[in-house]
Amino acid sequence: MKIIFILMSYRFGAIPTGYLLVKMTARKDIRQVGSGSTGSTNVLRYGGWKMAIPVLIFDLFKGLLPVFLAVNWLADQQLAWLALAAAVVGHCYPVYIKFRGGKGVATALGGFLFFSPQAFILMVVIIVMMIALFRYVSLATLTGLLVYPLLACLRQDYISAVASFLIFLLIASRHRDNIKRILSGEERKFGEKLNG
Repeated sequence: MKIIFILMSYRFGAIPTGYLLVKMTARKDIRQVGSGSTGSTNVLRYGGWKMAIPVLIFDLFKGLLPVFLAVNWLADQQLAWLALAAAVVGHCYPVYIKFRGGKGVATALGGFLFFSPQAFILMVVIIVMMIALFRYVSLATLTGLLVYPLLACLRQDYISAVASFLIFLLIASRHRDNIKRILSGEERKFGEKLNG
């Protein structure tokens, strides 16, 4: 049962929201423009807020729902973390579109929202502040995502700390190119639109 639940969490997380929305509305493959990500940041640069907000909301839901079901339906906190990790992996490597997806940030945040709304609010505040200061979404999100494992350590909730940090490492690995572009001064800043 648990293995099936984890696999279903992966399949749910793998729904390529940004890819589907851009394909249906603009007949374009979002993976062929900008950063190549199917996530809401790349969709925002390509199609604006009207496209990006639905993608962001559903991608958050992809992380929240498996965690909600694992805790409330199966009463298993450790399974909830495994389900969230599976959903994030699904978002990053979706089976439906040849394993080329997004970077996992919104899906992870959706799970964190359920686990700790207070931590989620703090993370969002830090992300917004970092964007306002530096205008690099990748830098802001990675900084914000580090908040959860640090808070979990302070609460001495080491299972959550380790699980959330491993999810952070996966997402950080998906941002390797962004980090290189930041260091070389080539990373697009928040608000910059894509050409084409």
